Amino acid sequence: MKLYFDCSSGISGDMSVAALLDLGADRKKLDKALSSLNLNKEFEYKVSDVFINSIKATDFDVILLNEEHTHHHEHEHHHDSGHEHHHAHRNLEDVNAIIDRADITENAQNLAKKIFEIVAQAEAKVHGKDIKDVHFHEVGAIDSIADIVSFAVLFDDLSPEKVYFSTITEGKGFVTCQHGKLSVPVPAVCEIASEYKLPLRITDNDGEMVTPTGAAIAAALYNGEKLPDEIIMEKVGYGAGKRKYENPILRVMMLQ
Repeated sequence: MKLYFDCSSGISGDMSVAALLDLGADRKKLDKALSSLNLNKEFEYKVSDVFINSIKATDFDVILLNEEHTHHHEHEHHHDSGHEHHHAHRNLEDVNAIIDRADITENAQNLAKKIFEIVAQAEAKVHGKDIKDVHFHEVGAIDSIADIVSFAVLFDDLSPEKVYFSTITEGKGFVTCQHGKLSVPVPAVCEIASEYKLPLRITDNDGEMVTPTGAAIAAALYNGEKLPDEIIMEKVGYGAGKRKYENPILRVMMLQ
């Protein structure tokens, strides 16, 4: 079995998790993994069906507790400016310790750590820091941990023998983060795309279609191999995005 990630509408962490769930990856393994993180007082999550342009898709939503409203890392970027914040910080070592204690396979652990390290490396370069000095704000770290661990567990459950990616479509303009406006593609996405030679296509869509977590997932799996001229599909999973653009859906196709 092979997987094809159709990123013609971008890619993010929650879209990737949702698409694999929609494809049939084991929800029970996901529930077990997230419960084992022992972060139940910090977040909960919801899996639901939504309709985008009349297409039924799966939505994966991380809900932070003790917050005035739901935060999702697809709506914020978590850059450490050295200023004081109301939330605790976690660095890569802290995140890896959380992943290590999760009740997941070694393959899933390794993939989760790889994805998070790709994000941390990009943030370190953007901010001129050593990777061990990059801190993720609590709001960002929890969402990212939930998305990345979930993706790694579901991907490991499916265990494809090959993975293909389409050209990854991105928007333009600006996105607002905690410390002001960032140009799209945001700096971390630019660094990941540059380092891992991800194929990007910039469109006239206003706003961010590729998040750092989405780019890191692609970077962890992308090998440059092109989709064959002919494919036989077994199933298609639709992962809903939360951005307000024309078609925020990540399709992941299961191929023979």
